[in-house]
Amino acid sequence: MLTCKRDFFSLPEDVHYLNAAYMGPLSRASQEAAQRGIRRKALPYTVETPDFFEESDEARRLFAQLINSGEPEAVALVPSVSYGMGIVARGLPERRGQSIVVVAEEFPSNVYPWRAAAREGGLHIRTVTAPAAVPNRGEEWNHALLESIDGDTACVAVAQVHWADGTLFDLERIGRRCREVGALFVVDGTQSVGAMPFDVERIRPDALVVASYKWLLGPYSLGFAYLGPRLQRDAQPLEETWLGRVGSDDFAGLVRYRDEYQAGAIRFDMGERSNFLLMPIVVTALRQLLEWGVEEIQAYCRALSSPFVEAARELGFGVELEPWRASHLFGLRLPAGLEVARLQEELKARAVYVSRRGSALRVSPHVYNDKHDLTALREALQAAVAG
Repeated sequence: MLTCKRDFFSLPEDVHYLNAAYMGPLSRASQEAAQRGIRRKALPYTVETPDFFEESDEARRLFAQLINSGEPEAVALVPSVSYGMGIVARGLPERRGQSIVVVAEEFPSNVYPWRAAAREGGLHIRTVTAPAAVPNRGEEWNHALLESIDGDTACVAVAQVHWADGTLFDLERIGRRCREVGALFVVDGTQSVGAMPFDVERIRPDALVVASYKWLLGPYSLGFAYLGPRLQRDAQPLEETWLGRVGSDDFAGLVRYRDEYQAGAIRFDMGERSNFLLMPIVVTALRQLLEWGVEEIQAYCRALSSPFVEAARELGFGVELEPWRASHLFGLRLPAGLEVARLQEELKARAVYVSRRGSALRVSPHVYNDKHDLTALREALQAAVAG
C-alpha cells in the first residue's frame, strides 16, 4: 500500500487540507514543470514545430492509459467540462420529445449544456432526485436512476461520484441500460478519475469528460474528453482549429487550406491546445498518478477514511454506506440541532479545510493526508457537537 506522500507537495504542516474535491494542489514536480514552461515561453525562439504536437500527444497518451483505453486518438483536449459536454450535446441525435436524464444537485457544468440542448432540440430534462437520508440512500438513488431510463431516453449524463456527497453511481449497469434503449451514455469523471479506477473498456461510455485541476492534480483550464465511436462519427467540433486539420504540422503549407480533419477525436481539441505553460504540468501530474497507481490511491484513502467515518457516525453524523460511497470523497450529514456556523468556527480554529456542498459537509482526502488530518477534523466535529 502507498505511504503518505505529503513530501511530494508544498502544503504547510499545520494545515489539514481535506479538500481535493475543491482543487488539487500541484506537486513540487509539477511546480518545477510550470517553471520550465514559463522559461520556454520567455524564450519563444526555443519553441519549435514539434512542441505544438508532441507534448499534447503525450498528455493524450497518458490520460488514455489512466482510463485503460488503447486509443489515445479517442481523447480530445478541452478547457473545461462544459466545453466537453457541449461537444457531446452537439452530437445528440434528432429525437424531439425525448428526455435527457440527469441527477439532482449535479454540478452545473453537467446540467447547463443539456438544458440548452433540450431547448434547441425539443427535448426535456428528467431529473432523478435523491431519496430521503435513509441507510440505503445510494442504492435507492441508483435504482431510481435506472428506472428513469426508457425507450424515450435520448441521453443519460451522470457522474461516477456525485460531486456534493460522494454517492457512487453504478456506471456498468447504467451503461448497459443506455445501450438497451439506444441512449447516449455520458460521464463526468472530474470527481473520480485520478483517485478511483475508471475502465472505459468495461464501462463503455459514449463520452467521459474530466477537468484536470482536481483529482488529476493538474492545472485549471485544461481537461480531457474521451469520445467513443458514436460521437466521433456524429458530433461536430465547437471550434474549427487549424491544429485539428490534416497536414497541420507543415507550417509552411498552412495556407493550403484543408477541410479534412485529423483522425479520431483530435478534431474536437480546443483552440491553442498546445499551451506551453499548462501542458508540462498536466503531463508531469499524469505520470505521477500512473506511477502511484489509481487503485492504490483509492486504497490509501479507504484505509485513511474508514476509521474516521465510524467515529463521525458515533457523533451523530450521517454517512452513506460503504458500497455506495467513495473513499476519496464523502459527505457528512449534520446531526439535528448542530449549527453550521458553530462547526465552521471549530474547523477554522484547527486549520481544517473541507467544503459545504448542498446539505453535506464534503470531505475529500488524498495521498498527502495522514491520520493527523482526520484526527483534527474529528476533534472539530466533537467540539461542535459538544458546543
